[in-house]
Amino acid sequence: MTTDEKYMSRCIQLAKNGLCNTPPNPMVGAVIVYKDKIIGEGYHVRCGEGHAEVNAIASVKDETLLRDATIYVSLEPCSHYGKTPPCADLIIRKGIPRVVVGCVDPFPLVSGRGIRKLQDAGIDVKVGVLEDECRGLVKRFVTFNLQKRPYITLKWAQSSDGFLDVIRQEGRPVKLSSPLTSAYVHKLRAEHQAILVGRNTALLDNPSLTVRDWYGKNPLRLVIDRNLSLPSSLHLFDGSTPTWVFTSVPKESVANLTYVSLDFDRDILPQLMQALYEAKVQSLLVEGGSRLLQSFLDAGLWDEIYAEHTPVPLGRGVLAPSVPAGFPCNYAQKDRSVTAHYVNRNDKMPDSQIKK
Repeated sequence: MTTDEKYMSRCIQLAKNGLCNTPPNPMVGAVIVYKDKIIGEGYHVRCGEGHAEVNAIASVKDETLLRDATIYVSLEPCSHYGKTPPCADLIIRKGIPRVVVGCVDPFPLVSGRGIRKLQDAGIDVKVGVLEDECRGLVKRFVTFNLQKRPYITLKWAQSSDGFLDVIRQEGRPVKLSSPLTSAYVHKLRAEHQAILVGRNTALLDNPSLTVRDWYGKNPLRLVIDRNLSLPSSLHLFDGSTPTWVFTSVPKESVANLTYVSLDFDRDILPQLMQALYEAKVQSLLVEGGSRLLQSFLDAGLWDEIYAEHTPVPLGRGVLAPSVPAGFPCNYAQKDRSVTAHYVNRNDKMPDSQIKK
């Protein structure tokens, strides 16, 4: 690992701390180095607050050192005025002579402007250090803005013989996950802005779809209920967390409960994506049931999958979704289960046009 890669790795590590709070902005980390020693670092904590470069520079105790320092940043410094001033201008004003960038801004109308502004000011700029890893930090941001939909993660737990649950009309669902893997599901919930289930899952499982076993905000709860037949006694309708119901029946929304009309005579998935995009929901976790999950898979409408393979046999029941062949997959042991993590590389991230 080179020196530049070492400090960029720290940028990436810092950036991930903003996962739950930065949307709709991307995660970014920054590190300032003087004579091979970190003198400042920061990350974008939450939307509307200081960017990573601002926080890193503010953490430096002796600003005179900046004129002989290098700032590492995982994403190209911004060059435009938004909720905060341009970071490129701040770097120029502070006299930092060298900037190392992980990846450029992915959008053609913006890409490279910050870098060119720095170069025009006489700053030495290096681009593309740990580029793939830095691009991974902004994958949700890119998918949302380029594909006009949320970044979609599918999650389920299945038995050792390939079932999600027994077939039932009532009663509790079969417990496949362990306390440890259940906590991991709550971690996933905290990392997504919205969570979706179908009508049968809402009715039979009566899930709360909240973050109880992990730190973080509850996601926006989404349920599909075409004819508004779900009972009001379900946890989803307890008013504790904002909840959307996708339905064909017009109904006036009330506090924390929003009814969204869809045309069920047409494919509802594009309609769902449009509604969530307009609401600026950048990430979506789909937890079930089997038919809903399979509809996303069949449409190729997914970015990641976490399929927990448990040692519990069921013998019969509701079949687990079928993942198409050919997608990259990694396996991780979690307690008694093995989680298969699939990645659908469809973010269409534009190639960098900036000279490295």
